[in-house]
Amino acid sequence: MVPIVYNLRSLAVRKTTTLATAGGVALVVFVFAAVLMLSEGVKRTLGRSGSDDIAIVLRDGSDAELSSGIEAPQIALITAPSEVKRRGGGAPDAAAEIVAVLSLDKVGTDGQSNAQIRGVPDDVMSFRPSVRLVAGRVPRPGADEAMIGNAIRGRFRGLDMGQSFEIRKNRNLTVVGVFEDGGSSYESEIWAGRDQVQSALGRGTVVSSVRVRLRSRDVFERYQRQLQSNRQLGVDVMRESDYYAKQSEGLSIFINALGILVAFFFSVGAVIGAMITMHASVANRSREIGTLRALGFKRWQILLCFLLESSILALVGGLLGAAASLSMALVRFPMVNFASWSEIVFTFEPTPGVIIASLVVAVLMGLVGGFLPAVRAARADVLSAIRA
Repeated sequence: MVPIVYNLRSLAVRKTTTLATAGGVALVVFVFAAVLMLSEGVKRTLGRSGSDDIAIVLRDGSDAELSSGIEAPQIALITAPSEVKRRGGGAPDAAAEIVAVLSLDKVGTDGQSNAQIRGVPDDVMSFRPSVRLVAGRVPRPGADEAMIGNAIRGRFRGLDMGQSFEIRKNRNLTVVGVFEDGGSSYESEIWAGRDQVQSALGRGTVVSSVRVRLRSRDVFERYQRQLQSNRQLGVDVMRESDYYAKQSEGLSIFINALGILVAFFFSVGAVIGAMITMHASVANRSREIGTLRALGFKRWQILLCFLLESSILALVGGLLGAAASLSMALVRFPMVNFASWSEIVFTFEPTPGVIIASLVVAVLMGLVGGFLPAVRAARADVLSAIRA
């Protein structure tokens, strides 16, 4: 086989074309990796919101909390089964909540966007122990107060400590607290008292969903059968983790499709660039190729030599692009979730799988771009190449 040092020396000699081609590959890999990271961020942000030992109960036929409605008398029936975990005083470990969307002014722009408001029970912090306050306090029961997730803090007018926003005409809520929840989608929500949200929006006593913490994740199927077999209830029961996984599907598919389409067009340019570079390299190294053939190297060895060189070139670009894409982990990206029609702030999540997939794409671009020039080099006539 032709020594790898020969390929490295050849790339080093042609610095300008090497850097230009590597830069094109790096751009493609950066875009491709960023898309995969954002898609992973969508799944993880919504995935962090769900738990396997919590069941979410929606009205039968509803695919999201926003379109669901459960009457108050049904809440007791939903939380009564023995599979539901009990708190110290014997009360069910559950939370009946109402979800709605508010149109609020964006900070820094003249436009508006949707923010999700969740009407929660007074003991919501007990039901969600992973939520912690990072500023202020929990809203007082019965008061026109709210707390907001840290991800949307300051992104809308009125959503910051001490500020107020309009939940309906002439009805304002004052922000008294800011909370975090490990990067979950809850951090993109407004939380206020359930009674205040119901009365302000004219929803009576209807709630959007009921969440119950089960005694163990193993009893879910029994609990699900018990509720869904009750035709008077007319509800659908899902694991909370499955519910949020389903919520992320549409947005994740959209991001992947759009991003990969953009990356594809960029990759065509990068492959053409690599092909031009390798064709020029073959043309300028005719005597070298002829000498290698005269020394006894086979055609397939010459072919592999140039394929290896184009792959190394692409891999260098891939490493640069992958390294640059890691900086996206510091970026927070707001998008409207198709399931809730409200804005959620996502992060780019770099994972080993994303980096490996990006480098594989880079090497494939190198192989595709270098194939025809490598075939040309392998087919070169020995005497003609030496005389060139």
